[in-house]
Amino acid sequence: MSTLSLANSVTQTSASQALVDPAIAVQMLVEGNQRFVNKETVQRDLHQQIADTATGQYPFAAIVSCIDSRIPTEVIFDQGIGDVFNARVAGNFINKDILGSLEFACKLAGSKVIVVMGHTSCGAVKGACDHAKLGNLTQMLDKIMPAVDAIETAPGEERNSSNINFVNKVAMKNVELTIANIKTESPVLNEMYEGGEIDIVGAMYDVKSGVVTFVSQDVV
Repeated sequence: MSTLSLANSVTQTSASQALVDPAIAVQMLVEGNQRFVNKETVQRDLHQQIADTATGQYPFAAIVSCIDSRIPTEVIFDQGIGDVFNARVAGNFINKDILGSLEFACKLAGSKVIVVMGHTSCGAVKGACDHAKLGNLTQMLDKIMPAVDAIETAPGEERNSSNINFVNKVAMKNVELTIANIKTESPVLNEMYEGGEIDIVGAMYDVKSGVVTFVSQDVV
């Protein structure tokens, strides 16, 4: 059995996690999404996984994604209980609490990759593009504004939610900027990244097809 097959066992253990390096972790997510899209998902006994993980957890990945109800992270990557950490917030940005959570996931719990995943037709991004104002939502959307400001448009082109192409470009830029912020604001994670202990990658989920596209972490 290959290293990838062993690592992609039904329930992650300390032994299977030890077989995973950053490249394998990404590949496990790629293959999981392919199974999801192709309707070939692994049949899991979730109640057995509860028992298997009751005394410890060994996730191979940590995923920062949007709270959007159309993106249940374990489902679209065909993963089970104990496989991945999830940090979800509208607009998939980072703050100190999320950074601390990612530091725990990687430094203390052994995850080998951080995935920052945006998605098409993102409501939070649309709100930022429209400069929406509503209670605490206002300050939250402000965190996405650097991505909005970074996208250039042609003269006369709409820079609001009516232009879905603009919205999706902002969502992608937001992923890239979030990756840069992780490296800048967390010396712990950046040291692990520079040392090859973890990878930090971006991804975009297509809400129409279910396909996740991974992108280079070095494009900002």
